[in-house]
Amino acid sequence: MPDDKNKPVENKKPADPKAEKKKGGSKPDLASIGGVLIALGGILGGLMLEGGKVTDVAQITAAFIVLGGTFGAVMISSPMPLVVRALKRFRAVFFDAAVEPGGAVDEIIGYASKARKGGIVSLEAEAEHIKDPFLRKALNLAVDGTDLQELRKMMELETAIEYERMESEAKVYESAGGYSPTIGIIGAVLGLIQVMKHLSNIEEVGHGIAVAFVATVYGVGLANIVLLPAATKIKARAKRELEMRELVVEGVVGIVEGLNPKLIRSKLEAWTGGPEAKKPAKEPDKKKKEQKVAGKAPAAPATA
Repeated sequence: MPDDKNKPVENKKPADPKAEKKKGGSKPDLASIGGVLIALGGILGGLMLEGGKVTDVAQITAAFIVLGGTFGAVMISSPMPLVVRALKRFRAVFFDAAVEPGGAVDEIIGYASKARKGGIVSLEAEAEHIKDPFLRKALNLAVDGTDLQELRKMMELETAIEYERMESEAKVYESAGGYSPTIGIIGAVLGLIQVMKHLSNIEEVGHGIAVAFVATVYGVGLANIVLLPAATKIKARAKRELEMRELVVEGVVGIVEGLNPKLIRSKLEAWTGGPEAKKPAKEPDKKKKEQKVAGKAPAAPATA
């Protein structure tokens, strides 16, 4: 008979569907996707209302000049590793992978409750399975007994470095948005040079001028629909990431200090605005009850 004692015991933790949902993969940013579609729809729709056609602005040569010239200018102005990081960051413009503050608070409160019952060392096993690398590092430092002030300094330094990194990536798109319209003008001038070679044919000259200015449209459109808005969105992501990391630091510090989980939640609700949303709905009900009680109270006898 097989010996069951020699079989390895699998340590399976029950899956938390709520936690998996909160920490799932990235979701599409409907604001960015919808914004691009509306912008392009408005421009092309206006073109067709004026009697134009989409084929009037569908010029591969103009796109090649604008995209190639802009990318080359960016490579000259920025270090190549920064350009590569900025290209990878572009996905964050259309897909949001951040965890909501409410989900992060619930996760931290769960660790705080366990640490209060079994001590902060009881979090050592769970800390290795945390998906958020920032929270995982903070809890590991706390479990290792790192001094509270030193822990805060280390995590705040890492937060500041990451924020500066995202800001520098946003500046790459800002610089590209500055180069793109100028490259478009260069493309238009190149097109006009070709037009000048056929001045004997008026019809061909008119068509050539129309085609030449498509590069300017591409340059201005690329800058104001894609590049500059992408820089703004990356900065917004950086600011939110900064706020989320501040939330994590304050939560872990509260765990190390041994604060009550309810007190930690009240402290972290500054990032979620939880209790503020409940007050306006409750206060009017309390006032009405107080007014009803006051109306039923017997009137005081009049004194002579």
